[in-house]
Amino acid sequence: MSFDSLNLHETLVRAVTTAGYAAPTDVQQRAIPPALAGQDLMVSSNTGSGKTASFVLPALMRVLASRALPRPPRGTVTGPRILVLTPTRELAMQVAKAAMDYGRFVPHLSVCTVVGGVPYGLQLKQLRAPLDILIATPGRLIDHLESGKAVLGNVEMLVLDEADRMLDMGFIDPIHHIAKATPKARQTVMYSATFGGHVGRLAEELLRTPQRIEVSSQTEAHADIEQRLHWADDFQHKNALLDHILTERSVDQALVF
Repeated sequence: MSFDSLNLHETLVRAVTTAGYAAPTDVQQRAIPPALAGQDLMVSSNTGSGKTASFVLPALMRVLASRALPRPPRGTVTGPRILVLTPTRELAMQVAKAAMDYGRFVPHLSVCTVVGGVPYGLQLKQLRAPLDILIATPGRLIDHLESGKAVLGNVEMLVLDEADRMLDMGFIDPIHHIAKATPKARQTVMYSATFGGHVGRLAEELLRTPQRIEVSSQTEAHADIEQRLHWADDFQHKNALLDHILTERSVDQALVF
């Protein structure tokens, strides 16, 4: 299967080809068609499976469709058409980069990130400007929403990326608050490692007759990774062990807990 067969706009196919992707991954093949049809989705997929493109490309299709609509009066703050919630600033930046990469040929594409650790003034300026895609962490977006600076009344597609992590971080109330600020007629897609317990209940509350997509969730085996456990008698012994490991010539990369 090729990206052409997914009924994507030629500008998006050209962008993914330029990015070096020859064919869609399993999760992209299974999630993109129903997403393009406006279906709500519950998707489980491994990291590295191409899940980001599976919601960014349908989101960009909505952006392209909006280009045929009349422009609002100059100075009107309409807010984003696409809202993506992520648990961390780092993931938000990754999604934003993917949106810019896959949308590189979309005319006048505007993507904004609202995350912690960034001055409020810059984010307020971005929120006032014409905006296609907003990618945010729930905590910072709630700040802007409660101050009246974030407009979510025109959101057509809400994406919850790594929903299980967001709930583990205590964001369930902010997610509910944010979802209530968006139109009920929106499309909602949720990505999570699992849909049991509180994640499943959230899906029941926010999604309408969703299609369930599960792409092999088993952890991949990496034969080239060696795991070691070292017992240390005290801090001095621990530091000596650490010094030995980090100076060992045979170790190119190491992750120490």
